[in-house]
Amino acid sequence: MNIGNDPSVRAATSAAQSSTATEVQMAVLKKALNSQAAGVQPLLDSLPQQPKLATGGSVGTKVNAYA
Repeated sequence: MNIGNDPSVRAATSAAQSSTATEVQMAVLKKALNSQAAGVQPLLDSLPQQPKLATGGSVGTKVNAYA
């Protein structure tokens, strides 16, 4: 008896291969995202900090209009 032609066997084999392919794709995606996050962090750290609001006087104590 040849079980390779049975539709249920083909469906199970196809589902297992699809599941494995999806897991591999997700692993590659996670590695790519982690690599991008590690590469962009030094760039974000190098940006200048925004000035703080003034603490005294009549100008700059209510609204931070830094652009």
